[in-house]
Amino acid sequence: MNISAGRTGLFPIGPTDPYAFAAGSTERAEIAAALDEIRNTDFQVASTIAGKEVRTGRTMAIQAPHNHAQKLGELDLAGPSETQAAIDASLEASRWWGFLPWEERVAPFLKAADMLEHGPWRAKLNAATMLELSKTTYQADIDAACETVDFIRANVKNMLDMYETQPGSQAGAWNRIEYRPLEGFVFAVTPFNFTCMNNLAFGPAVLGNTVVWKPAESASLVAHLSLQLLREAGLPDGVINVVYGTGSDVGPTALSSEHLAAVHFTGSTGTFQHMWQEVGKNVGTYRNYPRVVGETGGKDFILAHPSADLEALAVACIRGAYEFQGQKCSAASRVYVPRSLWPRLKDRLVALTEQIKVGDPTDPEVYVGAVINGRQHAKHTEILARARADKAVVVGGNTDDSVGWFVDPTILEVTDPHSPLITEEIFAPVLTTYVYEDSDWNEVLRLVDSSTPYGLTGAVFAEDRRAVEEADAALRYTAGNFYVNDKPTGSVVGQQPFGGARASGTNDKAGTVWNLIRFASPRTTKENHLRVTDFRYPHLEK
Repeated sequence: MNISAGRTGLFPIGPTDPYAFAAGSTERAEIAAALDEIRNTDFQVASTIAGKEVRTGRTMAIQAPHNHAQKLGELDLAGPSETQAAIDASLEASRWWGFLPWEERVAPFLKAADMLEHGPWRAKLNAATMLELSKTTYQADIDAACETVDFIRANVKNMLDMYETQPGSQAGAWNRIEYRPLEGFVFAVTPFNFTCMNNLAFGPAVLGNTVVWKPAESASLVAHLSLQLLREAGLPDGVINVVYGTGSDVGPTALSSEHLAAVHFTGSTGTFQHMWQEVGKNVGTYRNYPRVVGETGGKDFILAHPSADLEALAVACIRGAYEFQGQKCSAASRVYVPRSLWPRLKDRLVALTEQIKVGDPTDPEVYVGAVINGRQHAKHTEILARARADKAVVVGGNTDDSVGWFVDPTILEVTDPHSPLITEEIFAPVLTTYVYEDSDWNEVLRLVDSSTPYGLTGAVFAEDRRAVEEADAALRYTAGNFYVNDKPTGSVVGQQPFGGARASGTNDKAGTVWNLIRFASPRTTKENHLRVTDFRYPHLEK
């Protein structure tokens, strides 16, 4: 049975403060040393199944996106047989992992959180995130360190809160709910853009589930190190089994297994819809109906009212659109501006954009690194070429792949509110503007709501409180994370639970009890204390 005790004194629940990395600081020196270590290690990353490395000999280079000649190591690619071995290892571990007391299950996770926050693992995982994902020092720290620590601790707290939700009992019987792990394995598929999305594998495991984890190939090193941290903290073999490979090599075996209990996914909308279709196609063959939990894409908006504070609006556009090269699923990618504000906002956005340094994110002055790989770079290059041909470029609009996969911070302006530039996801440091007449406020609310299939994040800027309330009502389903006078990025575990609906996912709010409950299978037990010895009821008597 699941019983919590004395939980309030166990550990602090975030948010974990990021480091400042000021010149001359200890953390600046530590990250410099860790970067040298990661650059010079030549990692040989292989799938880890039941605690053992499994290699196929099919390899690909692990590269730094901002310097694709820089090789960080090699990734060994798994296939169907390795995926099946990972499933088998997960099923074997499920025979005992989910029966351990919760204290034993959470112990390695809480230890890993402390090791990450306070020990050398922080600099090491941050450095790997900077080099493999092309994140700046600050962006890496809030992701690989702070968010990862906060997710781990929040998972434990949320699990115990869930365990404490118990039914009532009358005299003569005792009712209780056991929150069992799911029967089978959880298939966790994590994206390239956030190291902390290892939580997709970690969270279900805290509850007693066992996991087959497929990270994005472009984030294989940070996944490898994340699992290494957990194992060093004491996670038993077989609980989380990681297989590195393409979706086409790994996915079919996992999704067709009769023992698939859940999919925990973050990635593209198209991939998620394909996985859901595969689950639907196989639904009659599963031992249980699999839970499907996913967070996907977005075309996240900023809506400015004529009363908006211009400087706050400009800064939100820059930070929301350009940080981590616009590769956050929450990144601002479309902005609706009243004509009365546009001339001044346009000038301000151009001036701020021209101040931004693009390059190697290990340079402290760099604000924008490289996009993740050559395939994405080619897509962005084609989109911006069309934008230049349409004379939509306000500032930026150039790309360069001679050293790294760089896309300049870019502001576009369209006159068609249904242009693909303002309705289709780009996933680059590109912000598309549409200028509306001040008198068309109600019409622009309709445009924001209906122009894209997504519903992830959005922001409204207005000093007029009535305008805020009108936007809040009209845009109720356009964003699972809605911001007032703030950029639509940067949600904090425990403060702005993250997730959206429509084509953006199942809105199960990572880092909350609403997410964890998807990976639990409650069982109700009634224990009768008073024996019933007569089948008849009083109303049967004459």
